[in-house]
Amino acid sequence: MKTISLDITKAKQFLAEGAVKAYEPKVNEARKALEEGTCPGNDFLGWLHLPTSITPEFLHEIQDCADTLRANCEAIVVAGIGGSYLGARAVIEGLGNSFGWLVADGKNPVILFAGNNIGEDYLSELTEYLKGKKFGVINISKSGTTTETALTFRLLKKQCEDQRGKDEARKVIVAVTDATKGAARAAATKEGYKTFVIPDNVGGRFSVLTPVGLLPIACAGFDITKLVGGAADMEKACAIDVPFEQNPAAIYAAVRNALYAEAGKKIEIMVNYQPKLHYFSEWWKQLYGESEGKDGKGIFPASCDFTTDLHSMGQWIQQGERTIYETVISVEQPNNKLLFPSDEENLDGLNFLAGKRVDEVNKMAELGTRLAHVDGGVPNIRISVPVLDEYCIGQLIYFFEIACGISGNVLGVNPFNQPGVEAYKKNMFALLDKPGYEADSKAIKERLAKEA
Repeated sequence: MKTISLDITKAKQFLAEGAVKAYEPKVNEARKALEEGTCPGNDFLGWLHLPTSITPEFLHEIQDCADTLRANCEAIVVAGIGGSYLGARAVIEGLGNSFGWLVADGKNPVILFAGNNIGEDYLSELTEYLKGKKFGVINISKSGTTTETALTFRLLKKQCEDQRGKDEARKVIVAVTDATKGAARAAATKEGYKTFVIPDNVGGRFSVLTPVGLLPIACAGFDITKLVGGAADMEKACAIDVPFEQNPAAIYAAVRNALYAEAGKKIEIMVNYQPKLHYFSEWWKQLYGESEGKDGKGIFPASCDFTTDLHSMGQWIQQGERTIYETVISVEQPNNKLLFPSDEENLDGLNFLAGKRVDEVNKMAELGTRLAHVDGGVPNIRISVPVLDEYCIGQLIYFFEIACGISGNVLGVNPFNQPGVEAYKKNMFALLDKPGYEADSKAIKERLAKEA
């Protein structure tokens, strides 16, 4: 069976003998608190056994909806921000053709993402692109009032209705939202949209295996049954009855906490050598940044795409402040095969590579970089992925989710809240004179006047 694997050899050497093993009691306590629901944020543990609880009937319902959208749309816009789009985008870009948006194969609609920024040019160019096209919208918002997503949906709903008529638009607009309350739920009920529920006990950054992620992924033409199957198998591999030494999530949580507390490593860089994994790193950054960055604590999650970023960040990583470590996702087998050709003139001096697979060169770049960075004082954790397919990505998703829950509890924070993200919203609403923010508006404007 294809299974991801974890190698901590090049991280342990930066720690005292037995440092990882010393975290076993704390990790086991954290795992028990998750399982028994006694940890902070225990009302948001719906993701914990989600993979093994998803039924074939539920997946069939999602697939039916996806098939309807696929049959009636040239393009589908996923409107959401943060956890409401990053997981889906991570999987779709990880599995898809890198140039899929340029390749009209007649089988798959173009999947577009919006509602994740307030860029006027971005939205203007999106609406221009959609002119004359048969498009649909998946609106993902629990409240329906998140500024970025609500603004985008208002624009797209009007354009879809103008271009396709209200009756046709009703068939190709889907709401993924709260079960009973909120503006998005009220609009969906009023307009008669097909809806799916975001479970109350699953936070956005843990929601990729709910309709939040599964519906867009199915719309893109990928097998959500295999995705969930990989996650379910990883759930079993990381279960509380699996011994510490055999539990990859427990080990990962222990190593990263040991590097943080014992070796002063405050920054974790997620590294990949496969460009398709760029948005997987973006999903991972939100998962860990929003879960652990609070109470004055937390490892800062960053990411690099290698070898690309070796030409921009490589110098700092090799010789900068030694507060970093790397977690490398290595894909064992690419899905395609391409050989280096020979060139008679050999002006670039690369004939020594003739006949080799491009991936062989990439793997040697990976190995050489890991050796150089370790020699430069950067601990390395390596996660090996057999192949980029639905099953293995499903494993990766659950592996990082459960490890995050464990790690946050070991760190001593509530991994499932995000009180800090409300600060900017309060200021923004006050500056925009939103009703209800009058006092804040006055205080902020007086402050700005003094600072001018």
